[in-house]
Amino acid sequence: MSYFWNSQALINAAYLVAAVLFILSLRGLSSQETARRGNLYGVIGMVIAIAATITTNSVLGGKFHEGWMLAVFGGGVVGAFMAARVGMTQMPELVALLHSFVGLAAVLVGFSLDLFGDGSGGPPHLIHRVEIFIDVWIGAITTTGSVLAFAKLRGKLFGAKVSGTPLLLPARHMLNLSMLVGSIVCAYIYAKDGNQIGLQVGAAIAAVLGVHLVAAIGGADMPVVVSMLNSYSGWTAAAAGFMLGNDLLIITGALVGSSGAILSYIMCRAMNRSIWNVIFGGFGAAPPKAAAGGPAQPAGEVQEIDAAGLAERLKEAKSVVIVPGYGMAVGRAQHAVREMTEVLRNRGVNVRFAIHPVAGRLPGHMNVLLAEANVPYDIVLEMDEINSDLPETDVVMVIGANDIVNPAAEDDPTSPIAGMPVLQVWKAKLVIVNKRGRAAGYAGIDNPLFYKPVTKMLFGDAKDAVEKVVAALKA
Repeated sequence: MSYFWNSQALINAAYLVAAVLFILSLRGLSSQETARRGNLYGVIGMVIAIAATITTNSVLGGKFHEGWMLAVFGGGVVGAFMAARVGMTQMPELVALLHSFVGLAAVLVGFSLDLFGDGSGGPPHLIHRVEIFIDVWIGAITTTGSVLAFAKLRGKLFGAKVSGTPLLLPARHMLNLSMLVGSIVCAYIYAKDGNQIGLQVGAAIAAVLGVHLVAAIGGADMPVVVSMLNSYSGWTAAAAGFMLGNDLLIITGALVGSSGAILSYIMCRAMNRSIWNVIFGGFGAAPPKAAAGGPAQPAGEVQEIDAAGLAERLKEAKSVVIVPGYGMAVGRAQHAVREMTEVLRNRGVNVRFAIHPVAGRLPGHMNVLLAEANVPYDIVLEMDEINSDLPETDVVMVIGANDIVNPAAEDDPTSPIAGMPVLQVWKAKLVIVNKRGRAAGYAGIDNPLFYKPVTKMLFGDAKDAVEKVVAALKA
């Protein structure tokens, strides 16, 4: 029996099956209809991977070890507890925090291998030392960067307030370059003769670099930051795979790292931003230079509408487009929005949803919220699919969104979001914007949409406002 469980052929077969399931998981997550099945594939693949790993002699030393089982069981319980308690508005924070766990695990494993070896009886050789340094370095960046991203999204850390405004130090690019050069020097020192000072100082530099990179990012770039940290965690896992000689960890890390990088690139294109500018820039820290004639300034007063008045306009409409944003997540209004959608569709109104790629604080944030509320997938459309239909739309209802519907992106070349593709809701016959107040969006800039003649403001909490509209529609 022991030979059966520790057969390398069986282990390799299990790893192959797990790798295929991980690929199918990513494929399933590419669309809303198959996302749940994709998650299931991922869970099954991870169970197989863990079972195959903990039954190998190289892990358990040839015998059953209670510590490993306690770690697996304890980690599973903690993960399930966190997942059960987290709200959708806190999901970006949780994702960022989980990325830090991956980075920290890689750092601890790297130092452990350096101190105690891999069980072969000798100190790490040259190639192994290079692998250890790379793993620890990427892991340290991922750890500290993810913790700061978590703090920025949450707005505080250990009770202290953390601002989402970018921190731009003088000559910050030169500082980053200096830390990179210092890390290379530390890598040489460690790889040459195994001097632990090189590894320790290199890890410390990487930790500072992770904080500095994320501190210089703010505003509307935070969804891309979360995606990039996901990519970092994947490359960290791949580096750990080389360090441990684990093929499955290499495959899994490469899948996560590459998919996260591709997603970040796609999101940057959707924002008309350079991915390098996002990583090393400081979006929203200072206004750009004014163009000739000065920037376009919003003019006029906002027009308000109440729930009853909106209900009457919705009853008269033949086509309605709903644009959800972070305010819908904060107000937990997705179920009320789904109920409003059902009422309107039962009245023969063509209701659809318009999703901007960077709406919310996490890639796919709005899609997850709507799926949670059982909104039909076929009426949830991406920005490119629905923008051309907006001029023929009777009513566009913007719920808690701001920057993604800001016409300044097209009209004001001096705006920080100039050139960013946005949902052109102002082309509709009537625009209803639901917000708690007239505060600026996450990018920190005013929105001229609020002052346009076609726009009416429905002030109040998203859930409360939509529920009142539903009640008026039913009445």
